[in-house]
Amino acid sequence: METKDQRFTIVGCENTDKEAIVRPTITYAQDAWRRLRKNPIAMGSLVVLILLAVMAIFGPTLCGQDFTAQSILNKNKLPSAEHWFGTDSLGRDLFARTCIGARVSLLVALCCTLVQIVVGSIYGGVMAYFGGKVDAFMMRVIEVLMSLPYLLVVLIVMLVLGNSIFGLLVALCVTSWCNTARAVRGVVLQLKSSEYVMAARTLGASPARIIRKHLLPNTLSILILNTATSIPNYIFQESTLSFLGMGLQPPDTSLGVLISLGQAAMEFYPTQLVFPALVLVSIVLSFNLLGDGLRDALDPKLRK
Repeated sequence: METKDQRFTIVGCENTDKEAIVRPTITYAQDAWRRLRKNPIAMGSLVVLILLAVMAIFGPTLCGQDFTAQSILNKNKLPSAEHWFGTDSLGRDLFARTCIGARVSLLVALCCTLVQIVVGSIYGGVMAYFGGKVDAFMMRVIEVLMSLPYLLVVLIVMLVLGNSIFGLLVALCVTSWCNTARAVRGVVLQLKSSEYVMAARTLGASPARIIRKHLLPNTLSILILNTATSIPNYIFQESTLSFLGMGLQPPDTSLGVLISLGQAAMEFYPTQLVFPALVLVSIVLSFNLLGDGLRDALDPKLRK
């Protein structure tokens, strides 16, 4: 039976090129962002972190209160339209002080994380690339540092440098980079035998260029996860040290300092403890949930 082409119409196949790519090619970062957007918990945590960051930066300006201004007539006030979180025992606005405390805690955490990532990635990359005696010696250094009691190191550093932000940064960063260095070392050991690394070495590339251009960029997913999990840990450590009296002390402020002052007035004025504690819990929980989402998004085994 003969058929005529005019009797049939091709629907949905306007592109007749058989070799055309149906789906657009996306990069690894674009695919990770696509999968992260499909995680409602991670995206919700990201939104909460953005709001908390805006509050920490612009909060004192929005409420129109000076976090250092004292007023005996307004001491220990409950939350109101004038003082959103109430006031403390010296009449200072608690919302403005909480914003400043969150700003200080986030600044300390970001600086410590930056030092950890930079020092740990460089140290681990050098250790794995050269191997042999260099690797063995540098690993012994890490093992010695990690064997030191954490609280003892912090106490010694804080006694030498004082209870200041600089002393706190040094105390938190002394041994924090060791785990990052070990993680980077394990990845680089797997990558240094790759064909593109051998090609770069054959073409005369220096070890520094190979580490910087070829090895460290391929550890980016591990470094991102390390960053997402390290920031809440530093915030919690800073708050714990300040709460125990080994970190920042008044007149300096942080979330740990505010929680410590609120704990003293908790029996009669619980709001002075509740609000700083809620901000601390929100920051740490949001970073942890975002880190879990990033871990799933950056894992190639979960790619569909």
